[in-house]
Amino acid sequence: MDKSFFSATIVSFFAATLFMSPARANEELVSYQAMNLELAMKAAQATLQSCRDDGFQVAVAVVDRSGVLQVLIRDQLAGIFSPDIALQKARTALSFHTDTINLSEPTQSGVASGIRHVPDALMVAGGVRIDAAGSIVGSIGVSGAPGPESDDKCARKGIESISDILNF
Repeated sequence: MDKSFFSATIVSFFAATLFMSPARANEELVSYQAMNLELAMKAAQATLQSCRDDGFQVAVAVVDRSGVLQVLIRDQLAGIFSPDIALQKARTALSFHTDTINLSEPTQSGVASGIRHVPDALMVAGGVRIDAAGSIVGSIGVSGAPGPESDDKCARKGIESISDILNF
């Protein structure tokens, strides 16, 4: 079997888990939680401030549960590609139902490496899902700190700043 078969299988699996769950498969209309713009802005600004506190100039992207961009902010000295990378990280965390820090090592080689060929997916730390009451409501991506682990740390602090609202 070739690599494209494995890539297609992995992508199909993640797409199926993203859009269907056994409990909702037979429902004709579904209800879900979503972040409003103010909450997304609060998370983005707290993330940016966390990075600034550590001396980093970054870009922060917050996407809703469908992967649509809600907020994108970039510090003055963040790199030119930082906004694009932050958005890719946010969408990757959302699409693969896990924080991107969890995808980096397992997708280095073997069958799972095919995931790295998904257009615009970025298997680098700094993309973190935002969950509320057991539902995914979006994700946040950070780019521009000296390393992906620092991007991840800033994103988690940003989400922590709104945890009282998310854990209602």
